[in-house]
Amino acid sequence: MDDDEGSSSRVETAKADRSVWLMKCPVVVAKSWQSHPPSDPTPVAKVVLSLDPLRPPDDPSALQFTMEMAGAEPGHVPNSYSLNMSKDFVPMCIFSETSQGKVAAEGKVEHKFDMKPHSDNIEEYGRLCRERTSKSMVKNRQIQVIDNDRGVHMRPMPGMLGIISSTTKQDKKKTQPVKQSDMKRTRRDRGELEDIMFKLFERQPNWALKQLVQETDQPAQFVKEILNDLCVYNKRGANQGTYELKPEYKKSVEDTGAE
Repeated sequence: MDDDEGSSSRVETAKADRSVWLMKCPVVVAKSWQSHPPSDPTPVAKVVLSLDPLRPPDDPSALQFTMEMAGAEPGHVPNSYSLNMSKDFVPMCIFSETSQGKVAAEGKVEHKFDMKPHSDNIEEYGRLCRERTSKSMVKNRQIQVIDNDRGVHMRPMPGMLGIISSTTKQDKKKTQPVKQSDMKRTRRDRGELEDIMFKLFERQPNWALKQLVQETDQPAQFVKEILNDLCVYNKRGANQGTYELKPEYKKSVEDTGAE
């Protein structure tokens, strides 16, 4: 193995022990950051840490994290978010790869954050979700008119009429309609599916997984991934075997529904 091949298979570990944060953010925020020019040195957001000295140090509520978007346009992206910190996750490391194929360890995940709009922006965020849901439900169809075509290309040749008529009965026996469950479902954009799910939970508070798969026409595993993030599963009681929104999401859906 020459030097070039050997160097491409190595992993740079100089930053492997560095502590990093992992944050899950809404789709509108991710798109806003992706559109930010890499050459622009202006920060895209600012994280604010609030410490309550009257609470015990081991009290999780003693530390409050919030994020403020820099340069967010009103009506497009909410500018204030709450960051819910969690340490209960599988140990993870962050890796990077350059265009030349060089791989490096960037650090170990110390904190995980779930990002959600601040209560002051929940109405604005709910409106954005409803707009995205409406756009995702619109199907663009085109009608093309073929001039000077009387169906000549669709007619069978005279010599084929006898063959077609003799095989029609056999084909009807062999051909069976394909069930909807056997057809391959195409995944939607994750943000669009989340908006659709919120809309469904506005209609009724409890859903079974099978019902949501039928309503959304999405793969069951993909729907279950979204449910694990947004909902709690009822293992007992009157709603056993169904999902319902987590309290923080349920409040936002009720607020937007009240409008």
